[in-house]
Amino acid sequence: AGVLAWLSERLHPALPRWISLLSFAIATVWIVALWNGGTDADGLYTAIVMDWIPRFGIAVDLRMDGLSLLLAGLTLFLGVVAVVSSWTEIHARLGFFQFNLIWVMAGVLGVFTAFDLFLFFFFWEVMLIPMYFLIAVWGHEDRSYAAMKFFIFTQVSGLLMLVAIVALVWVHQSTTGELTFSFDRLRASNIALSHPQLGFWLMLGFFIAFITKLPSVPVHTWLADAHTQAPTAGSVILAGILLKTGGYGILRFTVPLFPTPSVSFSFVAMLLGVVSILYGGYMAIRTSSASSPTVRSLTWGSCSWLSTPSTRTGSAARVP
Repeated sequence: AGVLAWLSERLHPALPRWISLLSFAIATVWIVALWNGGTDADGLYTAIVMDWIPRFGIAVDLRMDGLSLLLAGLTLFLGVVAVVSSWTEIHARLGFFQFNLIWVMAGVLGVFTAFDLFLFFFFWEVMLIPMYFLIAVWGHEDRSYAAMKFFIFTQVSGLLMLVAIVALVWVHQSTTGELTFSFDRLRASNIALSHPQLGFWLMLGFFIAFITKLPSVPVHTWLADAHTQAPTAGSVILAGILLKTGGYGILRFTVPLFPTPSVSFSFVAMLLGVVSILYGGYMAIRTSSASSPTVRSLTWGSCSWLSTPSTRTGSAARVP
C-alpha cells in the first residue's frame, strides 16, 4: 500500500490520500474480525511462523495475543487519524509522505507482533527511518535539527539493543549449542541466571533502547523538538503510538528475558520513572505560556504519563 500510494501520485494528486486511508480502514476491519473470532488454545488471535534464514536461526514469527491486538488496533485507528489530519496540510510530495506514513505504521505493527528478536529489531528500525523523513521533509522551521536529533538518539540506543541481542544469542548458542533468535527459546534458557553479570549488562542494553523511546529522563531531550517540529500527522504518530513501543518493549522483552537482573535494577527503573513523571509534569506547566504552548505542553505531558510503564515494571519486578 505504501509503494502504491507513492506511485499513484503520478496518476492523480489525491490518490495517495485515499489509498492510505483505505489501507488503514481495511486493516482495522481485519483487526475487529480477529477480535470477534476469539483466541486459540494458546491465547493467540492469529500467528504466522515460518523459517526465514534457517542458517542463523532467524524465523518469521508473528503472533497476536491480547496485548498485541489492542496496540495494533490503536495503531491502525491512529493511522486513520493521521491521514485525515494531514488531508489539507500536506501537499508537497504527497505520495512520498503517505509512503512514509504507512511504513511507520507497518514497522510499529511489526514491533507489536514479532516474537523473533532479529525480526523485532528489523521492525524497530523500519519504523524509525520513515519517521525521520516525516519530520525532516514536512516539519516546521527547525525540522532538520529535530529530525537529526531524533535519529541520533534512537539509532544509538538501537545499536545498544542490537549488541545485546547478538550477545544474548551467542551466549545461548555457546551454552545450549542452538543458534536461534526465538524469544521463547531465549527466555526458556534464562541466560541471566547462569551468567548474572553478563545478564545485567544485556538487560541494560534493552532497557536503554526502550526508555529512550518512551522517553525517560535522562534520554528525553529529543522529544520536545521532534513533537514541535513534526507535521500534525507526525505528532499524532509520536504521541499516540510510537512512544508506546518503548513501554511495550520493557514489558514484553526486558523483564521476561532478564527476570533476575530486572529485580536488582527495579529500584533504578522506578526512580527514573518517578523523576520523569514529575519532571514532565513540571515542564508541561512551565511551557504552557511559552511559544507553541499547546504542542509543548502536550509533549511534556506525554513524557510524564508515558514514564509510568518504567515505574510499574520496576515495582512489579520486586514482587516475589
